[in-house]
Amino acid sequence: MRRKKVVVIAAAAVLLAGALSFYFFYLRTPGQQTLARVNGEKITVEQFHRELGAIENTLQEMYKEEPAVFLDMIVTRVLLLHEAKKEGLSVPAKTYKDAATAPSPSSPEEALLEELMKKKFSTPPKVTQEEIETFYSLFKTQMGGKPLSEVAPFVQQLIQEGKQRQEVERFVEGLRKNAKVEVDQGRLKKIAVKPPDSNTADEFKKAVTEGKPVLVDFGANSCIPCRQMRPILKEIDKEYAGKTKVLIIDVYKFPDLAREYKVQLIPTLVFFDAKGKESFRHVGVMDKNTIVAKLKEMGMAT
Repeated sequence: MRRKKVVVIAAAAVLLAGALSFYFFYLRTPGQQTLARVNGEKITVEQFHRELGAIENTLQEMYKEEPAVFLDMIVTRVLLLHEAKKEGLSVPAKTYKDAATAPSPSSPEEALLEELMKKKFSTPPKVTQEEIETFYSLFKTQMGGKPLSEVAPFVQQLIQEGKQRQEVERFVEGLRKNAKVEVDQGRLKKIAVKPPDSNTADEFKKAVTEGKPVLVDFGANSCIPCRQMRPILKEIDKEYAGKTKVLIIDVYKFPDLAREYKVQLIPTLVFFDAKGKESFRHVGVMDKNTIVAKLKEMGMAT
């Protein structure tokens, strides 16, 4: 009986040790959890959030909602760094003259990537006269009708940049094809943040019949200018509650409504008067004071 008791206590001790190990090495250090592996190199949750925290706030919010997009960017950079090291590249020492004529990369990694790009894509792609003429004929109107002789250098540069982007994309695709990339999809899903809610078509139809001025932002969560407008629109909706209604309509969720109001670019801000009739629209970002002034002009009570 005593021996059985000892065995039970020993088993309990083993289970407790396992639980403590799990707690300290898994739950207490979630940042060290592996989010992905690129040819064996780990990308941790901590690294993901650290790199995400270094970019502009609006982009941060978007990538938090779609972490797979940002993770893919990190994976691409890791692959390029692996290739740079494989090529035996190193960062050349900067002279005083270099420092005076060109800004230095923010990190040794960026400097190494710069060296790789120089080696692989230092020669500008060739552009034929036929390509320049074809491009000009397609976009002559957008160039203000200027003669080809005047805009040819600009057109050539645009075509070169487009070709070079394609070359870089093909290069990266080749690296990915030959790489072993493993992503923990479950962990990736856990760190994703829920996107902000938008209004519905029914809420829109109701708002324009309530006898108050209405501002509708036709946009999308994936649109940077749209996201920059959100805090402004929320402030106005809160400050003038009961006097006006501010709605956000996602054009990808409600394409029929976007078509009905002939929305071609986002964000498009559409102002409706108290009778529900469109009285003004603006394409692009609009500052708070201008929006409020327009709503007051339409009869919003102060």
